[in-house]
Amino acid sequence: MNIVQGAVLTNQELSSLFKVGNMGGMRRSKLNNCLVLISDPFKGLYEDKWDGTIFHYTGMGKKGDQNFTSQNKTLRDAKQLSVSVYLFEVFEPTKYSFIGEVELAGEIYTEIQPDDDGNLRKVLMFPLKLVDGEPPKFDNEALAKKDRRLSEAAKRKTLAELSVRVKYVKGSPGRRITTSFQFDRNQDVAEYVFRKANGNCQLCELEAPFKRPSGEPYLEVHHVVWLGKNGEDAVENTVALCPNCHRKMHIVDDRDDVSKLKIAAARNAEDIEI
Repeated sequence: MNIVQGAVLTNQELSSLFKVGNMGGMRRSKLNNCLVLISDPFKGLYEDKWDGTIFHYTGMGKKGDQNFTSQNKTLRDAKQLSVSVYLFEVFEPTKYSFIGEVELAGEIYTEIQPDDDGNLRKVLMFPLKLVDGEPPKFDNEALAKKDRRLSEAAKRKTLAELSVRVKYVKGSPGRRITTSFQFDRNQDVAEYVFRKANGNCQLCELEAPFKRPSGEPYLEVHHVVWLGKNGEDAVENTVALCPNCHRKMHIVDDRDDVSKLKIAAARNAEDIEI
């Protein structure tokens, strides 16, 4: 297939390119002799997840025990049938990210999960690996957005619905390789700001909640204009906050609090000779 890893397709584009239907998580094309797998957490009942380079994909069937019929059988026998299997993941509704061509990486196994009616049943789990190369390094921001959308969906469920969903959630969480970068922050700037704060949070103005093993008050560096938004790693943009206020700024980022911290950062820089 003429498609690069990481390409994002609409449902229509996916169906047209692979000559498959436009519905379902397992889509077979006899014309192209391929099977398209879609892992969509916004539609599926299932919890597909990565474990390093292995993707654990849940079989087809929304009610009752799953068995090796239809596309479950196709996926099991893909190598013998010379069927190419392609995997897509959905990080944003209606957008399909191409992961690559995959094949079985080990023995198929079963898990207990609720079905469409909330009844417990056996589902088939297919461990998959890429035929060539490694999984893409997933974008951290895209994953964070996906988690926020799923969190909002979880908030809309009743406690009874959640009870059914979580009863058989066990084991380690999924682990995927991500893209990330780290800012090399200037430690002289951080130490200067800590000294100016003198052990007190520069937002709530309370004493640091505890001390480090060294005896120093525990405060955290915060950039008033975030580094991720092109803020400067300079004293005039830096304050020292207690952990609670630091988390508050990264979740709420209240306008009045930002104004107060801008004043505090300016005071931190008052004694610096330019």
